Amino acid sequence: MSTLNPAPETDAAKRVLPPRPKAAALVALSFTLLLYLVELVDVILPGDLDQGGIHSRELSGLDGVLFAPLLHAGWSHLFANTVPVLVLSFLAMAAGIGRFALVTAIIWVVSGLGVWLIGPANTVTVGASGLAFGWLAYLLVRGIFNRAAGQILVAVVLLGVWSGMLAGLLPGTPGVSWQGHVFGALAGVLAAWLTTRRRGKRAPGNLEA
Repeated sequence: MSTLNPAPETDAAKRVLPPRPKAAALVALSFTLLLYLVELVDVILPGDLDQGGIHSRELSGLDGVLFAPLLHAGWSHLFANTVPVLVLSFLAMAAGIGRFALVTAIIWVVSGLGVWLIGPANTVTVGASGLAFGWLAYLLVRGIFNRAAGQILVAVVLLGVWSGMLAGLLPGTPGVSWQGHVFGALAGVLAAWLTTRRRGKRAPGNLEA
């Protein structure tokens, strides 16, 4: 005799807030503080850490994909990213910190490679806004993939609060990497699809003899 009992995993997938909010808040705050620490070091040291960002289509600048989200072009750039990074990263941990790490890794790499491939020549791209756009897109579409009304409602609220961010997807604003924003958003959709698909493939494992 076999029974199907997917309810616990389904409920977990449809969560709106992290199951361990204190731990999630600590992760979000720690990452944000790391960004501030890196910027402080960049100000204090005589060198220019921002040169470790993404140099488009230069092999020597490909490692910038790993470092660019940690670097910012001054305090004002970092201040602009602070609230989105804090709030969106916290909400993106609704499926757990492990799932958040996977989603963030996908966004981090895909958005960075996108900038490296089509970013403007002779420029260096830095900043965590690609991550922010990725988390926002992930949160916007996960409810559709999960068929979760609560997550869709949160997506509507986020879209209302940060609708101004959508302008960052369009080219034309000097000093703004729309490439990073677009590929970050696409990576967020990809991450939502992949993680939902992974969950769906594990469902038959709930059959017990």
